[in-house]
Amino acid sequence: MNNDDFLFNEDVADSSEAAAVNTATPWLVLVVDDDNSIHQITSLVLNNFEFEQRPLQLLHAHSAAEAEAIIQQQPDIALAIIDVVMETQHAGLELVKTIRQQLNNRRMRLVLRTGQPGEAPEEHVIRDYDINDYKNKTEVTAIKLKTLLYAGLRSYRDICIIEHHKAGLEKIIGCTTSFLQCSSLKEFASLILGQVAFLLGLEREQIYCCAAINSATADTLQLDVIASNVASNSQLPQEVLAKIMQVQQDKTAYCGEDCFIGYFTTHRGNENFLYVSKGTKLEQTEHQLLSYFSHNIAIAYENIRLRELMRDSQRELSYILGEAVEKRSKETGSHVKRVANYSYLLAIKGGLSEYDAEVIKLASPLHDLGKIAIPDHILNKPGKHDADEWAIMLQHAELGYQILQHSTNEILQMGAIIAQQHHEKWNGKGYPQGLSGHNIHIAGRITALADVFDALGSDRCYKKAWPLEEIIELIRRERGQQFDPALADILLNNLDDFIAIRDAYPD
Repeated sequence: MNNDDFLFNEDVADSSEAAAVNTATPWLVLVVDDDNSIHQITSLVLNNFEFEQRPLQLLHAHSAAEAEAIIQQQPDIALAIIDVVMETQHAGLELVKTIRQQLNNRRMRLVLRTGQPGEAPEEHVIRDYDINDYKNKTEVTAIKLKTLLYAGLRSYRDICIIEHHKAGLEKIIGCTTSFLQCSSLKEFASLILGQVAFLLGLEREQIYCCAAINSATADTLQLDVIASNVASNSQLPQEVLAKIMQVQQDKTAYCGEDCFIGYFTTHRGNENFLYVSKGTKLEQTEHQLLSYFSHNIAIAYENIRLRELMRDSQRELSYILGEAVEKRSKETGSHVKRVANYSYLLAIKGGLSEYDAEVIKLASPLHDLGKIAIPDHILNKPGKHDADEWAIMLQHAELGYQILQHSTNEILQMGAIIAQQHHEKWNGKGYPQGLSGHNIHIAGRITALADVFDALGSDRCYKKAWPLEEIIELIRRERGQQFDPALADILLNNLDDFIAIRDAYPD
């Protein structure tokens, strides 16, 4: 191929002048041709070429094999201009197949260029090969080459944007799934920080997620910082607060080069804000992904708040029922709160999940619910019960189970198990079923130990509180007899934590 076959009839004199220094990430363009003069002329014409304020970097290969090696090392090449006839008559065509099928590179724009069109008829090539353009070298002028570059780079850019959006939306869907699995605002807050950084592919810089304490109809804005990666997150920096207040007044998100502030309201009228500062310029696609993400945060936040409200309500109802039973038996209502917290601590340290431990905590105050059906003269008898009275007293475990067993509520179902099994013993000598060992539900074993530990240390109508030393001695003695030995060890080895709970809920 002669240089005359590759015509550049536009003036290229200015192309030889050195372009101004551009530090932006360059577009990578690969020129594949066995004619060295083609590489020289292409470099000359495109010497100062820029697209979207980014320069061009030409990569050069003189054979299909060399081009394949470069592509494997540089998978982010935007455009390749490939000669058809090189080491073989169809080397360029085979390279196209390799790029698309073996290397599975669908983003790179491919332009075939030939000086021997008869070797590869244009219609056949365009139909059978995954290329984006086909040119005869004799028709490629300087302006047409630049036009080809603009079109190819625009196409590559748009494909990258689409892929970036696709990947970002997949991350958002993944984030949403994670949000739905959150059971507390603490988990939710921690997840926000990680997912925002993950979504943008950046190291965490300055991220605040805030919720307005008042509704959108209130006159003043009071913000509760739900999550922040800044060490001192109890108070927003003044410059951040000022921007959020402006967003609140405008009722719309702010998309600036320095930061993004998402604005979203829930169907209950509550306002929420997500402030993200990247440290470098935020791109439009990042603004869009953060906007989508913000709306998911709003929905998840409200759902978690509602779940926490329901959990708090369940906890209060559980305590109220437990305390009502304790007051009927002329005992302190703080007993059920201490048993609940002892049970939670035993569950967590015994290896149960946070969720299961919380369910046991909410259900354990119902352990003596069956006492509501025991006559007062037996329930509050100051001395020992006779055989008939004791037989009636023993019924409270089964009665509590019968009261709760038909509920479909998860906490009340657990309460039924605890009510029935909290007087079973590890050695099988308990009541009402005589269960032993691991046949006793873990919640029953936990509550049994928590109940005895607290009952022995409290004044009752029939006894005075035991000294701590005597309680510890009994638990050691009954380890493996009345109590699950593993749970007894947990209590004895973490005694200070249990005493702290006792002190936090005094009679």
